[in-house]
Amino acid sequence: MRAKKDNTDCKFIFITGGVMSGLGKGVITASVAKLLQLCGYNVSCVKIDPYINYDAGTMNPTAHGEVFVTEDGGECDMDLGTYERFLDISISKEHNITTGRIYSDVIQAERGGKYLGQCVQIIPHITDTIKERLREVSRENNLDVLVVECGGTVGDIESLPFLEALRQLELEVGDSNTLVIHVTLAPVLDVVGEQKTKPTQHSVQELRRIGIQPDILAVRCSTPLTSEVRHKISLFASVPEQNVISCHDAPSIYNVPEMLQEQHIVNAIGTKILLKRRKPHLSYWKSVTRGFYNQNGTVEIAIVGKYVSLPDSYVSVYHALSHSAAQIRKKLQVEWIESERFEQTDKLHNIEYLSKFDGIVVPGGFGRRGSEGIIRTADYARIRNIPYLGICFGFQLALVAFARNACGIKEANSAEVESKVRDPIVEFMPEQRDNLKLGGSMRLGSHQVVIRANTMAKKIYLTNTISGRHRHRYELNQRYLEILEKGGLVLSGFSDGGKRTEILELPKHKFYFATQYHSEFSSRLGKPERSFLAFVESASSRA
Repeated sequence: MRAKKDNTDCKFIFITGGVMSGLGKGVITASVAKLLQLCGYNVSCVKIDPYINYDAGTMNPTAHGEVFVTEDGGECDMDLGTYERFLDISISKEHNITTGRIYSDVIQAERGGKYLGQCVQIIPHITDTIKERLREVSRENNLDVLVVECGGTVGDIESLPFLEALRQLELEVGDSNTLVIHVTLAPVLDVVGEQKTKPTQHSVQELRRIGIQPDILAVRCSTPLTSEVRHKISLFASVPEQNVISCHDAPSIYNVPEMLQEQHIVNAIGTKILLKRRKPHLSYWKSVTRGFYNQNGTVEIAIVGKYVSLPDSYVSVYHALSHSAAQIRKKLQVEWIESERFEQTDKLHNIEYLSKFDGIVVPGGFGRRGSEGIIRTADYARIRNIPYLGICFGFQLALVAFARNACGIKEANSAEVESKVRDPIVEFMPEQRDNLKLGGSMRLGSHQVVIRANTMAKKIYLTNTISGRHRHRYELNQRYLEILEKGGLVLSGFSDGGKRTEILELPKHKFYFATQYHSEFSSRLGKPERSFLAFVESASSRA
């Protein structure tokens, strides 16, 4: 076991953004970290979110994107999922820092008498707490390099304390231990047809106004930066021309590390923070990304859910599918379908529309809206022998669909959907009943699942126990377990000493499999989560 490092041993790379949100800072952060990892360094990432929420748990996924769940039960920004998928490591909830968490820590410390006699202020108390959180992550993980993504854009009021903390940290640990990569935009206006540099110029000026000079510019653009534009940006931003990196559109986000390295970004980083090893070993990474090329056929998947108006609500589900399709050299085509669509009776919304797909995925969700559409979807896939993969809500409502239509329990439902239901196939977890708080109060994080022998689950996972990440308050009502099994449903995975049902399957179906845990959070490029891979293989054989 490696001894914990002193803070001065860790190098810090700060990723900031300008012009507008949604430029892909998370992918650039993960790509830089991946390249350094492939150089042999111990690397991790931190995401700073300037919102006042304590975590992402109570935020609307159609506004903010997916809530990513860490093994230790953190409800975090979806960028932590990007970091895990790129680095193939598990990241703790301490790697997601929010304004809410920082202020909560400072207020608790003040109430405890830590600042006795002092007027508690943004500087130094808030900024000192931010810096200490970053140092703690570097110490606890024995890191050589910590890549810190600062959410939002330069100029946001919410981001200022964090940017000030990064500026101070740069002074404290020394110039050779910190590096700033600023992500900007070079748009092309249709009427002009050329890449414009003014957004980047103004963004850099704003960053310098608060005391931070970028070392590298990662410029988002639709096509590679021209040499003229690169030179112009270098001149106005006071950044060496070789440090103006073109981050143009790529076929897949997993091609971005290779794109950055082709422009020698690791050498630029190493020159500034004095890294000795500057040659990333990309051979394996290139081999697993080849699955996105030279594909043999297409697999068409319907994702039927509650939050499909923003596909980022289910970003880990999409990537788990893409990892699996790449593994078997198939092109993935996904159609996002709002579950409420199948609650209508007119021809346009007929559930027979699902017959065109090779497989159906029903991901997580909460609440009544769209639930009947999901129940109909789960039952349609069962009757029509279409490969079905349900996750969390898709697991629970598949139980309801089976109880109604295969076991004759016509009034079966989930207590989450109908509070006074006569036959609550899915019930509120007993330990949750006295809990009135919504934030951070669900069954969260990793739990061990024991798999029964001679089941599809055992064939898929090839082991007796697995670890699955959870985020739920409702579960199968054990009083209905026997009648479901008599109806032909196999319940093949359990946790908490058999108290909680985790997996269902239909043995005579082409592929009908659902899990209470969120299997998508465990998928990696080159190592697709096994239930997703089995599902995509089954769907592709139907194509």
